[in-house]
Amino acid sequence: MARRNSRHGRLGLLPLIAATYFMVSGGPYGIEDILGGAGYGKALLILILFPFLWSFPTTLMLGELTSAIPAEGGFYVWVRRALGPFWGYQEAWLSLTASIFDMAIYPTIFVLYLGKLFPAWTAGGRGMIWELALVAACCVWNLYGAPAVGEGSVVLFAALLTPFAVLVVLGFLHGLHGSRGSTLYSGGNISTAIIVALWNYMGWDNASTVAGEVQDPRRNYPRAMLWSATLVAVSYVLPVLAVAWAGVPVEQFSTGSWTDAARSLGGPMLAGAVVLCGTINGLGMFNALVLSYTRLPMVLAQEGMLPSWLAVKNRRGVPWAAVLVCGVAWAAALGFRFEELISLDLMLYGSSLILEFLALAVLRFKEPDLRRPFRVGNTFLACSLGVPPLLLIGYVLYAAREERMAHMPALLFGLLIALTGAVFYPISRRRWGTGAMTGAAAYLSEAGPS
Repeated sequence: MARRNSRHGRLGLLPLIAATYFMVSGGPYGIEDILGGAGYGKALLILILFPFLWSFPTTLMLGELTSAIPAEGGFYVWVRRALGPFWGYQEAWLSLTASIFDMAIYPTIFVLYLGKLFPAWTAGGRGMIWELALVAACCVWNLYGAPAVGEGSVVLFAALLTPFAVLVVLGFLHGLHGSRGSTLYSGGNISTAIIVALWNYMGWDNASTVAGEVQDPRRNYPRAMLWSATLVAVSYVLPVLAVAWAGVPVEQFSTGSWTDAARSLGGPMLAGAVVLCGTINGLGMFNALVLSYTRLPMVLAQEGMLPSWLAVKNRRGVPWAAVLVCGVAWAAALGFRFEELISLDLMLYGSSLILEFLALAVLRFKEPDLRRPFRVGNTFLACSLGVPPLLLIGYVLYAAREERMAHMPALLFGLLIALTGAVFYPISRRRWGTGAMTGAAAYLSEAGPS
């Protein structure tokens, strides 16, 4: 199957699942702060509830919209079709600006774990060199096309989760023969745990932007979303259950602490494998997200909202100019702190997600006869599906009310970035706009029910 998909230049179901997994999760790395902030009991409750409050509503929304409108550009096309070109532009703006801060996180994770393996390699300014090298390597990898990224994600997925499978088995075996559950109900800062959990469960819509490069997207997208959501939840919950059952002290958990847990349960060899896979986490997530984010400027250029050269593709169908421009922008954001990046990322991403849920509801009324091979239910359910994610986004904004970034409140900084999209919209229309829809959005708006 993999070879056939490669020849046709399209992602099959398994590579799509693996790529989506990396666009969202990349394994249990990053959830350590949930444990340290909330304790095992609350952390497990959060990790089990959030798929139902956040992941599954989002994946159901995506399943319906991708099956109905499987266009390159994904959520940008949906919002534009439902709410008009202004809001479509804002959706793309919010997603691209969020990517600037989101993508700076994964090279940092890569260097963090590389430094645990070879401290001298990342000492001083060498860490930044490695981060820039990761950005460059993933951009080059993406130039080989979506199938290369998807099939590579399958390999990275298997390698990433293998040491955690061993850790889970050893954790449960250790719990059977020693003290277990002793730290299960420790408590702590619940706000930190919720914010970090949301960040670890976000990004499902990123896979939609490559719909034009997916095999049978109307059928495969809904399946890939639901399988990916299940895999992400399981890969978070099982390791936490295992270390809790084994009685590993929850107080030791912070970013990078899976290495210590692996050492205490399986010795230095397992610890080394977890560290090595930490680098795979940063690599796999950044690489998959390059695939997603770079299709947005390409589609905007096709729509006449950005310079036309951003839509130029190589012989493998990759928008190489968009890849290079995005790579430079992501490299420029590498200096921010981890906490700043998460809060701002959630603000901007959450705003774009709200527009996607609005598009789902509006299209139910605007185009009731649109062919929807996958439906989330009746119109009332479709309109109310976004309520739990909206409440969680509101909580994040409230929790971030005292954070500061760029010498101002983080909320104000995020608001200024979001409002800048409204300023650039008329500039883009005057500078590059043709006054008419072109490309995927135009085709789909004219197609109507099918």
